[in-house]
Amino acid sequence: MKKPILEKSIDIAGRPLSLQVGKFAEQADASVLGRYGDTIVLVTVVCGPKTENGGFLPLRVDYEEKLYAGGRIKGSRFVKREGRPSEEAVLNARIIDRSIRPLFPKDFPREVQVVVTVLSIDLNNDPVLTAIAATSAALLISGIPWKGPLAAVKVGLSNGDFILNPRENELEFSHLDLLVSGTQKEIIMIEAAAEEIPEEQIIKALEFSTPHLDTLNKFIQEFASPAAEPEIAYEIPEIDPALKGQLLRFIKENFPKDSLAPNHKVRDAASEEFLQTLYERFEGKCSKQEMKRLFEQELKHVMREQILKEGKRFDGRSLDEIRPLEIEVDLLPRTHGSAMFRRGGTQVLTITTLASTSLEQLIETMTGEETKRYIHHYNFPPFSTGEVGRLGYPKRREIGHGALAEKALLPVIPGEKTFPYTIRVVSEVLSSAGSTSQASVCGSSLSLMDAGVPIKSAVAGIAMGLINEGGRQFILSDIAGLEDFFGDMDFKAAGTEKGITALQLDTKTGEITTETLSRALNQAREGRLHILAAMNQVISEPRKSLSRYAPHIISLQVDAKKIGKIIGPGGSTVRAIQESTETAIDLKDNGTVLISGPDDEKVQQAKRWIEGLSQEVRVGTVYTGKVKQVVDFGAFVEIFPGKEGLVHISEISPGFIKDIRQHIKEGDVVKVKVIGVDERDRVSLSIKQAESDKQPVF
Repeated sequence: MKKPILEKSIDIAGRPLSLQVGKFAEQADASVLGRYGDTIVLVTVVCGPKTENGGFLPLRVDYEEKLYAGGRIKGSRFVKREGRPSEEAVLNARIIDRSIRPLFPKDFPREVQVVVTVLSIDLNNDPVLTAIAATSAALLISGIPWKGPLAAVKVGLSNGDFILNPRENELEFSHLDLLVSGTQKEIIMIEAAAEEIPEEQIIKALEFSTPHLDTLNKFIQEFASPAAEPEIAYEIPEIDPALKGQLLRFIKENFPKDSLAPNHKVRDAASEEFLQTLYERFEGKCSKQEMKRLFEQELKHVMREQILKEGKRFDGRSLDEIRPLEIEVDLLPRTHGSAMFRRGGTQVLTITTLASTSLEQLIETMTGEETKRYIHHYNFPPFSTGEVGRLGYPKRREIGHGALAEKALLPVIPGEKTFPYTIRVVSEVLSSAGSTSQASVCGSSLSLMDAGVPIKSAVAGIAMGLINEGGRQFILSDIAGLEDFFGDMDFKAAGTEKGITALQLDTKTGEITTETLSRALNQAREGRLHILAAMNQVISEPRKSLSRYAPHIISLQVDAKKIGKIIGPGGSTVRAIQESTETAIDLKDNGTVLISGPDDEKVQQAKRWIEGLSQEVRVGTVYTGKVKQVVDFGAFVEIFPGKEGLVHISEISPGFIKDIRQHIKEGDVVKVKVIGVDERDRVSLSIKQAESDKQPVF
């Protein structure tokens, strides 16, 4: 029997948001069509067969960008089908995953796949907001155990006023781009880019979002309830209570203290040795997976109990203490900038490379093409955790961490007019013991300064954690890997001395309030300032000059109408300039010319040539020129780089000239006066009139 089509809508930020179920993808366990303005997404949810729960929820979120959604066809001449997910698609999939994952039961044994397909897109309505609303509704309808509803909104900030779900043109002038998802009670996920916003303003933005999240959650619940399927029942095999008691007793009585040692190698070795003992002692009585789960349960309990009772962390630090810092710059001789940042057992090497703007990254999106001149890449090789693994394309996590570090530094990157370079920063994680993304932020700031990039100020990042137990909350600064794994929150905060530039919040319990986040942000600020002070002791401002291996680039502005002349027929003129001066020239339609080369002398030579081509030749002006060629009827004189004129034989001297070469020869420097410019821009010059002219010589 075909299910009825149900639809419901609500006004959010002056635009209608509608959800519809029952019309599309009926084979899926649930499918919801979400529409916000002219942005339309289809969300499908399918629950797979029972799988062995390996200690994590088998959830997969795919975000499908379709170019037809924006009325576009792929630019490649050879491939017209959409290919690998773009970085934006990966980031949006992560946002949805991070929003919904904490609300699933951890022991749910069946695979869940959420597929978001963007069918139509406009510039004013972010599809990820629509996707989260539709995903929330689809999960409620599917019957999958899930503690929703959940909704998301964006908050902008302009002229001191908060903007709900800002349009694209509003975001251009906004100092804040905050995406927050949450239930009717708690904040679940945050993703934010900011222009050095004070912590107090961030909290006000979160408080501004709360009533709108409440409204949306009620709307989603009311929409989904009539169509909801009965909740899927599932059973988790329980071991015999008596055997479980024996296992827990053995684990507690023989708990290896070194499994919480500060050094992760000691910690891992102690845990592995104890697990082998446990497996041998209870062989055949219980699965290894269950024994490992019970041991990790006790490990988590001991770590958290030490914080709750003593206020001390497993590595001996106080709650707000930062791990020891080690900082170096200028490590690699041939790179343009380099830095090493170590915090405890986390070590990141960051390298900066500069190039001309012709090497900007071109990005094809559903709404058009974009360029990016500041690029941050983050690499997390398996050896950084002492493991063996495959190297290859970046995984979702690497793309996400790279984007976060890029977002953190973007507000301090100089504009193209000030610094006409493409900037690529690569963070190589050499050792991981928690908070590698924020170590990448610190390393990037140091590396950019070492490269001489005139960033506005230094940027540092810190990851904050939370232990939430029995109504008591303990906020941890600079969390290590174990605290991230067994804690209740991973809250990354990056910024300058003035304020926040990037935020990312992931939770596990869903019990996070604005009051908790306010405390965490204030504590994070103290840690950030401590780290910035240590960074400033090594390098406190950008170097005054670039590396001698970096390209020299200058920018000049010419009349936009002259760009065609600089290019020349079929590009012949600009090619000649580049070949002659060994430079690369990037011409913009607005008249901006960027010249890059191996040294300043060649760049200046190309600059003079282009300035000559773009100059207006005015009749009556006197120039000092160089004779380039002598012919029987006259001489060709270059009056400025790239511009020649003809001095007819009759204009060389007042008297009759029998042999022109007795009066003038190639290489002579002469004064000439412009006496005419024809419709084909050919210039007529005179030497004899210039000699009698008393005006200034150019």
